[in-house]
Amino acid sequence: MVTRRSFIAGTLALLSQPIAAQEKKAERVLRLGVLDPLSLAANAAGLEQLRKGLREAGYAEGRNLAIEYRGSEGRAGRYPRLAAELVQLPVDLLIARGTPAALAAKNATRELPIVALGVNDPVETGLVASLERPGGNVTGIAFLIQDLETRRVDVLRALAPKTRRIAGLMNTGNPAIAHAWKMAEDAARRFKLDTILIEVRKPSRIAEAFDAARLREADGLVVQAGPLGAPQRQSVIELAARHRLPAIYTSRQYVDAGGLVSYGVDTVQLYYGAGAFVDKLAKGAKPAELAMEPPPRFEFVINRKTLRALDLVIPPDLLLRSNEIV
Repeated sequence: MVTRRSFIAGTLALLSQPIAAQEKKAERVLRLGVLDPLSLAANAAGLEQLRKGLREAGYAEGRNLAIEYRGSEGRAGRYPRLAAELVQLPVDLLIARGTPAALAAKNATRELPIVALGVNDPVETGLVASLERPGGNVTGIAFLIQDLETRRVDVLRALAPKTRRIAGLMNTGNPAIAHAWKMAEDAARRFKLDTILIEVRKPSRIAEAFDAARLREADGLVVQAGPLGAPQRQSVIELAARHRLPAIYTSRQYVDAGGLVSYGVDTVQLYYGAGAFVDKLAKGAKPAELAMEPPPRFEFVINRKTLRALDLVIPPDLLLRSNEIV
């Protein structure tokens, strides 16, 4: 039988427990900052893959995850300000896609962990000390540009075997693109092709760049003008068609809009892979000791309609290596 005295004692003992012991302990919210070349709307697929990867690791917005997004919308000069905004909010961890975004994030903070996505040759650009032991506050997903640029030049010459002189439509104000062009030149030289560098640092110079390519008798293009909006990408595609110049791009966005061929990193899958890095860092792993990894996959996409318009044929071995024909 429960006496009045024991009931009161039990009640007082319960009331003396901390509130956290009586209620379910609230989960800590991980505040994640994302810095990307694209706007939030344009990068919807990438963000959905990021959420998917994080859900699989036990994170969900509204419960234990908050995402702050900043997109440069193709203007690399915005990165320092956007990175500083994210750091000052503050956030617990940063994701930065592309070398310019990752460098801006690193310059904004040497304390917060940074997951860099799709950066090329991060040792050469100073992002990390080594791929195996990055040594600072940056880790993530990276690739070696020499292999990638060699493959792009090889694909272009296989699709357009009459190509003898390749023009690089490049924004070499971006150090990653400047390095990529050097690797493309080396690859072209090994294939006994001539090269021409044509700078495109502003979207307003795109038409002028194509005139220069024709004037200098280019018969193939490697296009790396940096992040461009949809209208500028369409302008590049239409000018390539008008001048009947086979062109290879870094992103399938160009091919989906009518460009000939792309070979590059699957940026959507990069975001899915970021989830595992975020989870490890949130649980205490040190970016200095977390080895960088290669991209989960590359995309090789060909536009059949554009191929026919240029009177080109896909070699059988190239067809087998392609991910998709659109």
